[in-house]
Order: sequence, then structure tokens, then C-alpha cells
Amino acid sequence: MGGPWAGKWALVTGASAGIGVALARELAAGGTNLVLTARRKDRLEKLAQEMSSAHKIGVEIFAADLAQTDAPQQIFAYTQAKKINVDLLINNAGFGAYGAFATVETQRLLDMVQVNCGAVVHLTRLYLPQMLKQRRGDVLILASTASFQAVPFISTYAATKAFDLLFAEGLAEEVKPYGVRVCALCPGSTESEFHEVAGQSGLAAARKNRETAEKVARVGLHALAAGKSYVISGTGNYLGAHSQRLVPRGVVTRIAGKMFRPPANDPA
Repeated sequence: MGGPWAGKWALVTGASAGIGVALARELAAGGTNLVLTARRKDRLEKLAQEMSSAHKIGVEIFAADLAQTDAPQQIFAYTQAKKINVDLLINNAGFGAYGAFATVETQRLLDMVQVNCGAVVHLTRLYLPQMLKQRRGDVLILASTASFQAVPFISTYAATKAFDLLFAEGLAEEVKPYGVRVCALCPGSTESEFHEVAGQSGLAAARKNRETAEKVARVGLHALAAGKSYVISGTGNYLGAHSQRLVPRGVVTRIAGKMFRPPANDPA
């Protein structure tokens, strides 16, 4: 049975692991052709072979590092050269870094802003005009439950995800008259490589109530198809994100700081 994007092309960034892989598999099962991009070409090749064989869909891969400012243009040029009309853009690529801000490598912080925010804006700006012209198209942007409040010790990451949420919500309203849908997917803790990459693997707050990447992917795609401008995956995450509105912001930040504080924190 075909899904809402059956026979169309979707571009998925960060497609080599976690939620990106789950999104690609969910789309492939629904008959969507895929352009998969990430840094690790070997993983993309393996995934492409699996998808095309199991679901008889078109799969293209393009290895790129979105921390490089010219990567979005390179991806766009590739799909243009292949004459691929991208009907669904999934800005999934992103990473975090856990620890006191003053101890995290400067370049890692700047790369995080580039991948989580700069590349999202750039790719969306490249692919959106054609969607507006044809009066159809969809954009899914990976935000986070961290989008809803400041989170000490992952301060930059939380700020980038707040950007993603507000960008998606504003854009969703802007393009709605043209038949284009935009949705921010806000997962909480998810079973993926994210926490290991961020250096959070031993943190209890990061392990609590983890959802599967497959469940998060389904929630995001269903919400996008339903025309929602954002969705929070998981009832507990939803209640947690919205209940903070009843509490002073400083109190919420203080609680988050206690949850995420490293065992021995000394920024000096």
C-alpha cells in the first residue's frame, strides 16, 4: 500500500543513522523514492542497496558534511543534475555536545549551529521555491523537546532546536496558502547514536524514557501529512514540554540544570 509520497522523491539529510534511517525506511515502505545524504558514504551505500532491493524504489546517495557551508548547494546541484524534483525535504541532520559551554571545543559549537540551523535554512531556501511554484511540497524539520526551554550543559544545542521550531512554525503559516506543508518534529530522548556523539551516554537524563527511532519517524511523517506545524513525539514529552508554561522560566532552567549537570563540573 502506497504512502502519501508514493512515487515522489524525498531528500533525507543525516540519513546514515538513528531517526534519519527510520524516516528513510518508513518512506521507502510507502513507495517513496529517496535521495539520502550524510557524511558516511559506506552506510549510505548499504542503506540504498537495502531500500531499492526491498521496495523497488529509486534511491540516490550523496555524501556531504553539512558543517561545510557549501554542502547544501552541492546537494541541490546533484539533484538538479539528476533532474530529481524533491517533493519532500527532511532536514534531519543535527548533533549536540554535552558539557559546560566553556569546555566544549569552539569549532564543534560553531559546526553545531551550522548543521542544526544554517544548513536547515539553506536547504529549505533552495528547495522551497519549486514547491511554491508547483503549489505542492512538504518540509519536515527535526527540532526537539529541548526547543521549549533553555537547557544548561547543552545550551547551544537547545538554542539551535528552538530556532528550528520557530523557523518551522513561522514558515508553515507563510507557505500554507501555496499548498506547501512544513512541520517541526520534536522528539525527546530517542534510541540512536545522538547521545554517544553528544557525549551524554552515561547521563541518566538522556536515557530516561527513550522512544524508538521508528516510532518518532512515524509520528513526524503522520503529523506532516496531517498539516500540523509541529508535533511532540510521546505523551509524556508533550505534557512535559507544555506544563513548563505554568512555571517561571528561571525555575524550569534551574531544574534542567540539576538534571543535566555533569558529575564533576568545572569550566576552568
